[in-house]
Formats: sequence, C-alpha cells, structure tokens
Amino acid sequence: MAAKDALGKRGEDYAVRYLQERGYRLIDRNWRCAQGEIDVIVQHGREFVFVEVKTRSSTAFGHPFEAITPAKLARLRRLVAAWCAQAERPVNRVRIDAVAVIGVDENAVVEHIRGVS
Repeated sequence: MAAKDALGKRGEDYAVRYLQERGYRLIDRNWRCAQGEIDVIVQHGREFVFVEVKTRSSTAFGHPFEAITPAKLARLRRLVAAWCAQAERPVNRVRIDAVAVIGVDENAVVEHIRGVS
C-alpha cells in the first residue's frame, strides 16, 4: 500500500471513530460504483450522512478542506443519488459532511463540517 493510501486509510479510521463516539452508526466504508467512491456512510437518527474524509499529515500545503472543490461536491451529490437508488430501504433524509484529519498519531486533530453541500 502506498504511503498516501495508508495515510488516507488511517484518516478514515480516525473519522469513523470520531463519528461513532458522537452517536453515528457506521453503514459502509469505501462504497464504490462506476461514478466513484464515497468514503464513509453513517446514520444519525433518521438521517443518512455521506462523509468525505480528507487527511493530511500537516497543513504545510493547505488545509484538507481546501481539497473539497465545487466539482468534488457535485460528484458526491451524484454518488449519493446512486447509493440511494440501490439502497434496500427508502432513504428520505440525506446530508453530505466533510471530515478533516490533520496528523497521523494519537494527537491527530479531527474537524467536522455538517452539511457541506
């Protein structure tokens, strides 16, 4: 596994743990279809939350949230629609969130923005 992939997986692990500690229930990780991938899917109450996770070892080259562009959000909205279309049960409430993980050790900082789209 390349160093970048390992960093991304570790960041997703931190993000999932952060969300679960706040009452979110994990539905899926790294869901893929022809249009791309959704990093993390969780449920919070009746709402399904689709989470884009961005991880950086530091902010030396910018904050992780800077990588979430309007084009990325448009692609995420298409992916959410694709996931909902194949879901086994009706999905009435959805939200797209972003989680930034900065650092790779036990002192990593996790930031969460609800409703980025």
